[in-house]
Amino acid sequence: MITIVDYGMGNLRSVSKAFESLGAATRISSDPREVERAEKLVLPGVGAFPAAVRELSARRLAEPLKIAIAKGTPYLGICLGLQLLFERSDEGEGAAGLGILNGAVKRFAFNPKLKIPHMGWNQIARTSRRDDCPLLRGIPDQSFVYFVHSYYGEPNDASLIALETEYGTRFASMVWRDRLFATQFHPEKSQAIGLRLLKNFVGL
Repeated sequence: MITIVDYGMGNLRSVSKAFESLGAATRISSDPREVERAEKLVLPGVGAFPAAVRELSARRLAEPLKIAIAKGTPYLGICLGLQLLFERSDEGEGAAGLGILNGAVKRFAFNPKLKIPHMGWNQIARTSRRDDCPLLRGIPDQSFVYFVHSYYGEPNDASLIALETEYGTRFASMVWRDRLFATQFHPEKSQAIGLRLLKNFVGL
């Protein structure tokens, strides 16, 4: 059973339907006890970092998430679900995150040739440090996936970066540590490539 965390800011149904199309059992939950005891966790999200932190706190979901990840529950963060793992974000004048990963969330620098937010299809490139990630099995390097974001996570430990993408700068489009995985792109919107990644998560 995959528990998709409901904190009021995620594409819950689209993520749930993507997993269900693969034959996976899912439940959408905002119950802290169910989150802490989950077999697998998915934290999707769209919107502003500070508002997401407030919602997680108000719904008493932050600590259960930390506990579940610390004990090795497979976790998949999507978009904002990646950014919230970090200690702080430039969005909201330095809002504090969950602090599960050391590092910060940065805004794309102004570039007159590029639109912000970064929206649409772009390529992912494996890093030589992390070419054995189990969620990337069967996914060709330089595949195209779908992004919608203005900020990106920058871990202090570069060895956590499983994928990078170029958009004015090279940024981490996927991080991985043990059974924690998080993508800046949206697998549920990335057609066959995204479904393959979700299928790999189901199979963990």
